[in-house]
Amino acid sequence: MTSKFKIAILGIGGVGGYIGGKLAAHFSNSNEFEIIFIARGENEKAIKSHGLKLITSGGNQISHPTIITSQPGEMGLVDLIICCTKSYDLETSIESVKHFMSSKTIILPLLNGVDAADRIKKIIPQAEVWEGCIYIVSRLISPGIVKESGNINSLYFGSPQASNEKLQQVETILKSANINAHLSENILQTVWEKFLFISPLATVTTYLDLTVGDILKNKSHKELLIHLLTELKQIADAKEISLSENIIQKIIDKVRSLSPGTTSSMHSDFQKGNKTELNSLTAYVVQAGKELGIPTPYYSKTLIALKEKTTN
Repeated sequence: MTSKFKIAILGIGGVGGYIGGKLAAHFSNSNEFEIIFIARGENEKAIKSHGLKLITSGGNQISHPTIITSQPGEMGLVDLIICCTKSYDLETSIESVKHFMSSKTIILPLLNGVDAADRIKKIIPQAEVWEGCIYIVSRLISPGIVKESGNINSLYFGSPQASNEKLQQVETILKSANINAHLSENILQTVWEKFLFISPLATVTTYLDLTVGDILKNKSHKELLIHLLTELKQIADAKEISLSENIIQKIIDKVRSLSPGTTSSMHSDFQKGNKTELNSLTAYVVQAGKELGIPTPYYSKTLIALKEKTTN
């Protein structure tokens, strides 16, 4: 008898809850797969008692994972870890599960930012870490309840080192659970394209404390967004990330397509006084600029102001 393929979702928030909910619902009676949620606190209690409720425009579903736990030791060795933690929790989260991976375990991070794989490899140098990103509007609205909204819903992943067989296996698993997953042949380009969208937008909405609509109708605010995009594009070029020549205009067009009341999750976190992803979304760019010898005056100015916000 062959053992089941174990998939652990690390971090059951908006993204992890959506992916985990889809997988747990699809494989609820599977003889081949086990779906494990690694959660804690009230979220863990609620899902243990009532399952995970996933609210989407296509309908609602309640799913029950094979295991839900805050103690990774209960899950044994896993085959695939989909990491959906907040960026600031990445190191502690990976430390908590590193003893439950074999040399064949795949780690797929779906975090905001472009440095997750490198950070994971510092903790587990021998790990098989892929690259990934997801475009989705999904929130944990209360313990055990995740709401997905909007029409943006695409997951991209890949790895230059992994075998096609493994990559295609994971794509098949995700798609079978009705997750809009795509195997990307140039995943670094895909991840950086998303970063060019979220980093300047998170930075400018938080710095100005404004929504997308308010930023676009003000000339100086819109110029600040373009300056941030330009600085980040220069860093991508220096890192030899292949992006289209008109990428800045494409990002501006994408921002224009958003609802005027849209803001970023980092902006929301600042407003609520929560921990934020400032290090991954803004400070990373300033540090990369220093390392590459590329001036980032606009990112640097906004970073200084946002750091002051966190200390006040």
